[in-house]
Amino acid sequence: MKTFFIAPVGQQVGLSSTALGLVRALQRASLKVGFCKPIAQDHASLDRSVHFAKENCKLHAPAPINLDRAEMFLGQHQEDALMEEVVSVFQRAAEGADVVVVEGLAITGKNPYAHQLNVSMARNLGADTVLVATLAGNPTFELADQLEITAHDFASSSRQAIAGYVLNFADADLDVMKLVHDLRTHSDLLGSLPMLGIIHRNAELAAPRTWDVAQHLHARILNQGHMKMRRVRANMVSARSVNRIVDLFRPGTLVVVPGDREDVIMATSLASLNGIPLAGMLITCGEMPDETILRLCRPALNSDLPVMLVDSNSYHTANLLNQMDPQVPLDDLERMEQVLDFVADRLDTGHLKQNIHVAHERKMPPPAFRYELIQKARVARRRIVLPEGDEPRTVRAAIQCHEKGIAECILLAKPESVQRVAEAQGLTLPDSLRIVDPVSVRSRYVEPMVELRKHKGLTAPMAEHQLEDTVVLGTMMLALGEVDGLVSGAIHTTANTIRPALQLIKTAPNTRIVSSVFFMLMPEQVLVYGDCAVNPNPTAEELADIAIQSADSAAAFGITPRVAMISYSTGTSGAGDDVEKVRQATELAKSKRPDLIIDGPMQYDAASVASVGAQKAPGSPVAGKATVFIFPDLNTGNTTYKAVQRSANVVSVGPMLQGLRKPVNDLSRGALVDDIVYTIALTAIQSTQTQ
Repeated sequence: MKTFFIAPVGQQVGLSSTALGLVRALQRASLKVGFCKPIAQDHASLDRSVHFAKENCKLHAPAPINLDRAEMFLGQHQEDALMEEVVSVFQRAAEGADVVVVEGLAITGKNPYAHQLNVSMARNLGADTVLVATLAGNPTFELADQLEITAHDFASSSRQAIAGYVLNFADADLDVMKLVHDLRTHSDLLGSLPMLGIIHRNAELAAPRTWDVAQHLHARILNQGHMKMRRVRANMVSARSVNRIVDLFRPGTLVVVPGDREDVIMATSLASLNGIPLAGMLITCGEMPDETILRLCRPALNSDLPVMLVDSNSYHTANLLNQMDPQVPLDDLERMEQVLDFVADRLDTGHLKQNIHVAHERKMPPPAFRYELIQKARVARRRIVLPEGDEPRTVRAAIQCHEKGIAECILLAKPESVQRVAEAQGLTLPDSLRIVDPVSVRSRYVEPMVELRKHKGLTAPMAEHQLEDTVVLGTMMLALGEVDGLVSGAIHTTANTIRPALQLIKTAPNTRIVSSVFFMLMPEQVLVYGDCAVNPNPTAEELADIAIQSADSAAAFGITPRVAMISYSTGTSGAGDDVEKVRQATELAKSKRPDLIIDGPMQYDAASVASVGAQKAPGSPVAGKATVFIFPDLNTGNTTYKAVQRSANVVSVGPMLQGLRKPVNDLSRGALVDDIVYTIALTAIQSTQTQ
């Protein structure tokens, strides 16, 4: 096991985001990561780093030593006793881990003991140290001196090494090569230390929710709207006439306006009704506009536009907004998730991983699954058609896929409609993003569709009518090889998505059934559930095929398949037609694919809990460690996946369809933008498996 101690070089260096970003980066490498902050940062009852480690990284991070208790030990010159408790906290975090990330104390004006205490903790834990410094207002020669002095302190007090350093808060125009050259020229020590990453400033990651603004100002909420979802990217204090500020009405703008500026209030309401997702309207001076104006603005003021009222004037309110705490609020897990991914993307962990030895089979944790998903999709470079081309979430997902190189997306919609949707969300459509007007291309698919369905009596007029449905049109593009996959369902039902695929794409060779799987992103690993979306009551033969398809899907996405055939009894403990069907399916699957690890019938707890599995199915290669769960029917599968998803707050990716000749995948109508992005990536990877 390897331990990395994350230590600050000075104040306000971004210590927590770096420590947890490193956790995320190591998790992506399928390592089992432990995390602890041995001593709480402040006197609050909940430590922020530990909280986010549990909520975002899904780690069992132990509670830190209370800061009052730590200061008591130091005040009584009992550092050895304090270190015993530090080691105890560390050991709880290290259980079963390949690597442990330990976050030291951030240095503030209130804890002059922090640096020496960090040095002592690193020494007692036998940790390699990762130094974290800031580039904000730090001349290169001063930065080099700070890094060298801090590195000497840790190296001289520990048998362990300095693993490297991370630099935070870099400006966008920073010349990285020059910086590294200057640092190494100024310091011989830095010439041999690995630079593990430079993290640039990112205004998007600093954007608070409108809800946070309301809490900070103790504002009276007149209309909550989408207050907990919208983010403040710019503040606009209305001191000019409307014609001078209309261009500032952009997505994420918080309009700060006194109650007597009816013109600005009406303009803000109109901008919101025109689809611009403003962060909100903040009315100052404790004064509401005239009732006649309120009546005109009522549709906007009762819509998704957040509206707040404060007693302070606009100038004072603007100053208060500039004084907001830049830290991520404890309940803003979405923002912290973006921070961790941003940092992890920019950390080079290759040097750190060289000395990490893994003695056990690696599980696929959610961060590793998501990371591998994106990386494999980038390599695949596939064309994915999106029939719901002007749906706002779909447009945003397509832009993200192009920016990240995940796939080449084709939007089926009128170009002017897509442009309006993008502008309303403050997005810029990449030049490389293809938009296909369905009306302009529909006629060329009539004849090929008639040819595919002539055995069913399809005529040209019938085909032309069916092709008015963009899902059918997109499916024809897939059938003819013009695209590699299709993703739909944000505004269509599952049946709308699957039916054209069954009619026009058909099943893969030697496949008798189309089924589905969900990837369940459990806290410590990703599990595969099948079939939870397509087949109501499969036969034993069909269930065996579903098991084989699901095992192959798991393997394709880096999950070692150990397949549990789920039933209400384990082994020979029960009888009945339902159990017998699962038993027959298990034997059929084993005979068809002797290379797979499959066992059943098996109860869910026997398949998933090691102690229960050892008792109910001793000697089973699957019991207690199943990664693929095959349910006997749709009722059981769909109920189980939704119960786990909602009760355990687990993210599920899917359903991913299996068995089609070419990949078509369905979305939940409540899908988030990230859900669509990951489904596009899934589809891109699937297309490499079906060719």
